[in-house]
Amino acid sequence: QVQLVESGGGLVQPGGSTNLSCAASRTVNINRMGWYRQTPGRQREWVATILDSGSTLYADSVKGRFTISRDSTKNTVYLQMNSLKVEDTAMYLCNVNDASGTYWGQGTPVTVSS
Repeated sequence: QVQLVESGGGLVQPGGSTNLSCAASRTVNINRMGWYRQTPGRQREWVATILDSGSTLYADSVKGRFTISRDSTKNTVYLQMNSLKVEDTAMYLCNVNDASGTYWGQGTPVTVSS
């Protein structure tokens, strides 16, 4: 069983920045690590993914503003969020897929408001 612990986020002003991190307790042959977000009453939305190769993928809504990265030595994935908009307000959840399965974190909230 892999446990994921997210941190970061909080209250940010529009146009501001914040960084999220997600540390995995252990992993076996990671395939991909990523971030999703969810708001009440809406489906969970994919945000970004980083593959084992290091390639990155982004949802159109965040492309050019968010950057996903990872530190493989720490089993940690990051999400740098810039130029934040009110509509980026959500619970952000970490997702990791490795040889043993797919795992989700509990989420960390990001609120973009003035």
